[in-house]
Amino acid sequence: MPSTKEIRGRIKSVKNTRQITKAMELVAASKMKKAQQNASSGQAYAALLAEVLANVSGRIDEIEHPFFEEREVKKRGILVVSTDRGLCGPLNSNVFREVLKVKSDAKFVTIGRKAVQFVSRNKLDLLAEFSVPDEVPYLQVKQIVEFMIEKYEAGEIDTVEILYPRFVNTLVQEASFGKLLPISNLDDMINGLRGKDAEPYQESLDERRFKFEPNPEAILSSLLPLFVNREAHQAILSARASEHSARMVAMKTAKDNASTLLDSLTLQFNKARQAAITQEILEIAAATSSNG
Repeated sequence: MPSTKEIRGRIKSVKNTRQITKAMELVAASKMKKAQQNASSGQAYAALLAEVLANVSGRIDEIEHPFFEEREVKKRGILVVSTDRGLCGPLNSNVFREVLKVKSDAKFVTIGRKAVQFVSRNKLDLLAEFSVPDEVPYLQVKQIVEFMIEKYEAGEIDTVEILYPRFVNTLVQEASFGKLLPISNLDDMINGLRGKDAEPYQESLDERRFKFEPNPEAILSSLLPLFVNREAHQAILSARASEHSARMVAMKTAKDNASTLLDSLTLQFNKARQAAITQEILEIAAATSSNG
């Protein structure tokens, strides 16, 4: 049995660990709330963008744009979103498991230190690596998306996809693929922007008379990159909410485990101390008896 000194040292160590994990849990909880608000705040913009797209597309007989061109997929372009730091449970490993399932040729762009480490370690084709701060500035996401669009239009990649931990709720985050390019169906795209609870898109959405300058085709061509940027930005916001939720849960679990271990060590310490006291009493009694 360990000595009381050894058990006391372990108790001190576990108390320090519990204090650290509790502090990290509180920090993650604060960041999680803000990240969840950011992830949900973009729906009003998405709904307005859907309305404008619906009105513009309704004035075009046949849409011709590189974003709608279906072509043979020889090389997929996948943007992998991870965290910069660990201590967030299986969040990153769930995403990386989906990466390993990709059997077709693919080039990877990464956001987050963990993703670039994983791609490099597995000797995958890394096209570029980026870092995005916690606030997820739209302009930084736009630069990443524009980089991938350039590669798409140059023919280096034939799709633009994003793999990220999608926020479902505080306890559940799912590794999710989102296809940004090519756009397969404009109506589905508009319905996706409007949200799952909205009424399905109908062509006669708005009967007001609009005048488009220079023409509807040019406006649609300008709106489509906005759609792609918005989808990527929303995905990364969701990933940030997932990260802080997963870290809060992981730190709470670690804190609870430390408390359980502390109770066990305290009981062990009390038993060891009682055994030591009993042994001392027996030794004193034996010495008294022998002297008598």
